[in-house]
Amino acid sequence: MKILITPRSFASFSDKSLKMLAERNYKIERNNTGRPYEKEEMLKLIKDVDGIIIGIDELSAVIIGKANKLKVISKYGTGLDNIDIDVATNKKIIVTNTPTANVDAVADFAFGLILSLARRIPEADKKTKSGKWGKIIGKSVWEKTIGIIGLGKIGKQVAKRAKGFDMNILAFDIVKDKKSAKKYGIKYVKLEKLLRKSDYITIHIPLNYATRNMISYEELEKIKESAFLINTSRGGIVDEKALYDALKNNKLRGAALDVYKNEPLRESPLTELDNVIMTPHISAYTEEAIENMSIQAAQNLIDVLEGREPQNRVN
Repeated sequence: MKILITPRSFASFSDKSLKMLAERNYKIERNNTGRPYEKEEMLKLIKDVDGIIIGIDELSAVIIGKANKLKVISKYGTGLDNIDIDVATNKKIIVTNTPTANVDAVADFAFGLILSLARRIPEADKKTKSGKWGKIIGKSVWEKTIGIIGLGKIGKQVAKRAKGFDMNILAFDIVKDKKSAKKYGIKYVKLEKLLRKSDYITIHIPLNYATRNMISYEELEKIKESAFLINTSRGGIVDEKALYDALKNNKLRGAALDVYKNEPLRESPLTELDNVIMTPHISAYTEEAIENMSIQAAQNLIDVLEGREPQNRVN
């Protein structure tokens, strides 16, 4: 069987996942381009593969339609917005993901961005390295209000970290986990109240038709001018033009983004602003998370190809 592996970081800190595939004599093709595959490249590569371990590369209806032998799409990560699930399901292709592999990595990173925004750490680093000296006055995180949009696996871990800072925790989610809310002192509120009351707003929801541009002009108008917005989920959830206008006009104190509407990020007016921290979609990438994602993605693929029900099937 032929296996295509597109994530460049797959098995980069441990060869256990590759050994799992190699011992089954799969013919393995890896992405050595240093970037996600373009559409035309995927159209050629997908034709004769039995299984694919996919990162953020596009798997649209057109691309999946060209897959003549494909039995399993194993997502290396959690988000599925780059995969046409309906077409895969219609073609009887099983889709899996790794929902628990990088939970702590993303939660750590989100909280790291909160602290970096509050204490202006990137600005202080840049100033010091340039030979300048002087006080940079930040904001406190201790006992402030955090608003968590999406209280799933990652959102709960962010709440757990916020509890350590004695924060007032607000959450907005369609599904309410009352047990976790009681455990961590979380108060569920409507989105409007969360936006108005929070000092730090962090997003942890999937990108779909209901959440695309969920945070746009109207929502940004409701946020306090002293507040910060953090997004480590998917770029399409935040309207980048609206965010740029809010930051430029001081309607929002600052923002931290790890994800963008178009990736890799090539051009964006956000790069001109001093009150935004921008990172290249790395929140899920720790050595531990990469190993976990690699092993889980490999195991999901193997289970399907060997006729077993995978642990993390999504369709």
